[in-house]
Parts: sequence; C-alpha cells; structure tokens
Amino acid sequence: MKKPTSHTPQPLVSIITPLYNAARFIQACSASIQAQTYQNWEHIIVDDASTDGSLSLAQELASTDSRIRVVTLSRNKGAAYARNKATEVASGDYIAFLDADDLWHPEKLSKQITFMQKHNCAVSYTSYIQIDDEGNPLGKRINAMPSLSYSKQHKNNYIGNLTGVYNASLTGKISAPSIRKRQDWALWLEAIKRSNKKALGLQEDLAFYRIREGSMSANKVQLVKYNFKFYNQHLEYSWFKSAYWLGIFLMEYFFVRPKYIETY
Repeated sequence: MKKPTSHTPQPLVSIITPLYNAARFIQACSASIQAQTYQNWEHIIVDDASTDGSLSLAQELASTDSRIRVVTLSRNKGAAYARNKATEVASGDYIAFLDADDLWHPEKLSKQITFMQKHNCAVSYTSYIQIDDEGNPLGKRINAMPSLSYSKQHKNNYIGNLTGVYNASLTGKISAPSIRKRQDWALWLEAIKRSNKKALGLQEDLAFYRIREGSMSANKVQLVKYNFKFYNQHLEYSWFKSAYWLGIFLMEYFFVRPKYIETY
C-alpha cells in the first residue's frame, strides 16, 4: 500500500505595487498577478493619492479577490514611501515588487520561488523583456547575470525591480531610502548585504518592463544626476568619492552592462 505523502504549503509571497495615476495599466498588472500558477500570494496596492480614477479601479479589483488589498495615502508621497508602507503591512515569507505599469509571466512566481528554495538563496531576480507604452515588445531583453555580489551591485543596479524577490524570513523586511530616484538600487544592495551571499539570477524572461515616454529609463542625463545622488546622499560618500564611483558606474554602464542586453 502506498504511503500518503505530506503536502508542504506554498510560502506566502507579498507583492507590492505603488499606484499613482496608472488607471490605464493597473487592471493588466493585476491580471498578470491573478494569472500566476503560484497561488499563495497577497497583492498590496498602495494608492499614492491618484487623481485619475486609479484608486476606484484598484478597489474594484480588491472586491473581486480577497488576496488583493488596497492601502490609500491622503497625500502624494512618492514610490519609495508607498513601497515602504506596503512592506510594513506585508505578511509574506517572500517579498516581490511589480509597478502598476509592468507585467509578469504566468509562471514567474512558481519558477522563481522553486529556484530560490532549490539553491537556498535569499535574493533572486530574472531576465525580462522591454515593452512599449501599448504593451508591444521592443525587441530588447535584459538578461539576468547568473550571480551578483554586493561589490558588483555597488557599481551598477543589475536587478530589475519587477523581477526581484527577497526572502524576508532570512533578511528581515527592507525599507527603501527616502531618495527621489534609485530607491530600488538601494533596496537590492541592502538585500544582498543582509543575505551574506550572492544574489542569484534565473535566466528566463519572466517579466515585462514598460518603457514610457519621459521615464528616467529613457533620460540619460537624469540617470547620471540621480546616480551621483545615490552615492552622495544615500551612501553618504564625499563629493569626490561620489564622483569617483559615478565614473565607475559609467564605465560599468557603457562597457559591461551592454553585454547583458540582447536585441532580438
């Protein structure tokens, strides 16, 4: 007679979405989460005082799925504050992020959590595809590095925020710093530091990053400005030390990072 097998419940994954005037996208974002083959998740949407009807759409989504929770802010505080607010109330063993205009592959969580458990890693990320404002692929893939050390992440942000997952049971909850841009870089740098191990990359296209007109991703001048501030204000380096590390960043950005960007 065959012995019954014990079933280990899936760990809970908290998915964090800051929401600000993204009425065009929030339903598709939520649908990509609800389509996950991995079912044990909670989706925490923090509306950052939207003025375009985003909040009512989010509340409608929550009324149809008990796993979706909406937190409202009375004043606009920015994405970092919204993510931190969601992190405070998150109950998951794992914490993941998906901005309101981005999307996930249906097997994203299933493959990534299995990958993390198999390799006993506290921080992971995946490859992803860039899409345009209408959701059409732009023919560009950002390939995940197989592994990522603290020193390597210090030179450049190699983790797409929409792909990253950390095991809060091992690292504790991590808050993003109150800086206008590059909070995600700071968060993943801290996650790797706390894990005392390299982060591991799953080299599959499991997320879709939307390039919107006027976004920082498309504005290289702004990118340089905010990266200097990352070293100077967040890491509290001197002006000269920040300028030195900005130079390292630019070398990495133009000569190393392109090796992981593939056109198809």
